[in-house]
Amino acid sequence: MTIQKSTFDLGVPWEDAAGYAQAVMVDDTLYISGQLGHRKDGTLVSPAPDGAQSVDQSVMRDQMAQTYANAREVLAHFGCTFDNVVEEVVFATDIGAALAVMRGVRDDIYTDVAKPKVTNTTVGVTSLALPGQAVEIKFVALRTRG
Repeated sequence: MTIQKSTFDLGVPWEDAAGYAQAVMVDDTLYISGQLGHRKDGTLVSPAPDGAQSVDQSVMRDQMAQTYANAREVLAHFGCTFDNVVEEVVFATDIGAALAVMRGVRDDIYTDVAKPKVTNTTVGVTSLALPGQAVEIKFVALRTRG
């Protein structure tokens, strides 16, 4: 049996180099690869000092906000919004900084009155893929039929 899937890429350099898609839609389930706080050209916003185990909360906030902005673009490609998201997994190099800013950033993203109605797992990690990267967030969303 062949799975029918639709994919989407943001056009950043590492997609081809690493050989993956930013998102894969199977039936009504959208699996979004870990998003990070990069601009359209692939450069990070507010890069953390290279090799830093702790980061300023403003670095985490800036990268996290851009991460959600990038995820919004991926969701929109498939006709979804953050209201369709059912799960997110946050990977952060500084768990304290992530937890300190996460709720404020997420309150601007999720529009449900009882914000946010999404499962969340937050994991502290020693490093991420790009130098200066402080956070990465993967998502699962369900597209509703209308």
